[in-house]
Amino acid sequence: MISVYTPDAFRASFLSKQKIREDNQSVLKDVQAILTNVQQNGDEAIEAYAQKFDGGVPSNWLVTKDEKEKAWGEVAEETIVALKRAAENIRSFHQKQLPTSRFMKTEADITSGQLYRAIENVGIYVPGGTASYPSSVLMNAIPAIIAGVERVVMVSPARNGESISPLLLVAAEIAGVQEIYKIGGAHAIAALAYGTESIPSVDKIVGPGNAYVATAKSLVFGDVGIDMIAGPSEVAIIADETANPIFIAADLLAQAEHDPFARSFLFSTSERVLEEAKAEVEKQCAILPRKEIAEQALQNRSALVKVTDTDEAFELANQLAPEHLEIQLDQPMNYLGKVRNAGSVFLGNYSPEPLGDYYAGPNHILPTSGTAKFSSGLSVDDFLKKTTFLYYSEKALLDAAPDIMNLAKVEQLEGHARAIQVRVEERKGGISDENSK
Repeated sequence: MISVYTPDAFRASFLSKQKIREDNQSVLKDVQAILTNVQQNGDEAIEAYAQKFDGGVPSNWLVTKDEKEKAWGEVAEETIVALKRAAENIRSFHQKQLPTSRFMKTEADITSGQLYRAIENVGIYVPGGTASYPSSVLMNAIPAIIAGVERVVMVSPARNGESISPLLLVAAEIAGVQEIYKIGGAHAIAALAYGTESIPSVDKIVGPGNAYVATAKSLVFGDVGIDMIAGPSEVAIIADETANPIFIAADLLAQAEHDPFARSFLFSTSERVLEEAKAEVEKQCAILPRKEIAEQALQNRSALVKVTDTDEAFELANQLAPEHLEIQLDQPMNYLGKVRNAGSVFLGNYSPEPLGDYYAGPNHILPTSGTAKFSSGLSVDDFLKKTTFLYYSEKALLDAAPDIMNLAKVEQLEGHARAIQVRVEERKGGISDENSK
């Protein structure tokens, strides 16, 4: 089911193919057509796609107050309590990420700085239909609201073309989202990016989705902002002799059950741990409801790797740059400094990846497919813009003028130099805006 690799075999089989992309030209062609149609025909286009893909056109795109109130009665009380606790943890973690605008006075007559301003309109995409992911609602919406986004819009596919899962509606209310539309797929991304008669456009789109949604996000980027293009879920575990193979197997399967393209890796110095983890994976997978999906991921996309020492384990993990990295080593905190590339790190035997998926506070929307080498998970920063500013007094500009004009002329931008020179010449003529009052 899942095979044991040497480090060299792992490098050849996985690291050389790090940029796995399910390039499907038919998906690209279909999505391009959807975007163009929605951009040109608005509501008429999204109604046609809703009929085709969602099983019908909802009587109202916007979720009503009555629908929201009804949802609370359809969700178990213990689930509501769990969602509220998770939301509080997520708020607490992300609240600490808020930056402050900075004023920097480098000299008496020179001031510069940086202003932080929230994006005004953000759309969050939440997968729906046959499955519901309320955790994705919390992870997308709460950082946006903490950042100060004025309008947070949620879109999710309607079940049978008419209603959104009560779980998602309750999670949205807990998170603070008020504007929710019954629409999913690439046509939802198009509606958010370009607007229709019923769905006003936004400035940025965040949230995971299938291949059509991911492709649509990549194509609308530039017209609107996006968070990232998420690939299949993945976990890498570094374990030594002290790790529990039962825990390891369960954590490998937690990723493998996502979809056939999910990836699960174990790096260990212990032959015993590798052997027992392999046996446990087969044992636990046999009773997993999503057994067939997990088996495909484990057989085709996953590996157990025998390493010589922990340094080699971290070397391979850093090259892999996994979405989730679990460190199941004795004294795991001592190894945090060895992590260079990972979306999120889980330390110790009792910090499994699902803890981060649902509850602990750090965001579960993370870079995949090696993109943790240059990007980060979703945070409050994703919903903020940074604007720099500066002020120079007359004296400060005149002191800097020769250097600025020299650099402008070197670049053959005479107009730039002239914008400085006219101020120098005016000052030489005895005219000063600041002093002629």
